[in-house]
Amino acid sequence: MSANVRVKICGLTRPQDIDAVVAAQAAYGGLVFFPKSPRAVSIAQARDLSLASPVGLARVGLFVNPDDALLDAVLAEVPLDILQLHGTESPGRVSELRARHGLPVMKAVGVAGPEDLGALTTYGSVADMLLVDAKPPRDAVLPGGNGLAFDWRLIAGRRWPVPWMLAGGLTPDNVREAILLTGATQVDVSSGVESAPGVKDADAIARFTAAAKG
Repeated sequence: MSANVRVKICGLTRPQDIDAVVAAQAAYGGLVFFPKSPRAVSIAQARDLSLASPVGLARVGLFVNPDDALLDAVLAEVPLDILQLHGTESPGRVSELRARHGLPVMKAVGVAGPEDLGALTTYGSVADMLLVDAKPPRDAVLPGGNGLAFDWRLIAGRRWPVPWMLAGGLTPDNVREAILLTGATQVDVSSGVESAPGVKDADAIARFTAAAKG
């Protein structure tokens, strides 16, 4: 099973990050369009990174409660394969954006306890994919990328109507355990493969991907 695990490296900001992701044979590369993030890229940066991505690497744009103007501006310039919604977008908004842009939508859902699992079923009926992430602290500036994990046993053996990806506090040292515990076939990492906030480490990317694939 393990060799088929698909890895997403999120928060790419430099050409060498694309090189590292491709060398590690990750399946997805994430570009962050959220100004408060240390991993945020401009439309021009994102366009260059997206165009430098080879065929076979799925280009994911991460947005937090985006308005139509932002999405229109980004998609006019940046070739993306998947929209990732990481804010408080409603199920209706998810459906609306899928229809408006004709791209698959991945909806991030924060999990801290059993009471959060219902939202996964709700969004699983409207999104193309789920990102099961750790719920950020109440005072957090960022909705994700905080390096926090949640109790993986909460989702052990669970399935939803659409494919899902595990995120939140994953590192090269714990991703294997997380996969074994949850049965995840896709994993997402951002801060866990950085040498400093927003600075990806090629060696950590290689180690993470190798560990995920077992």
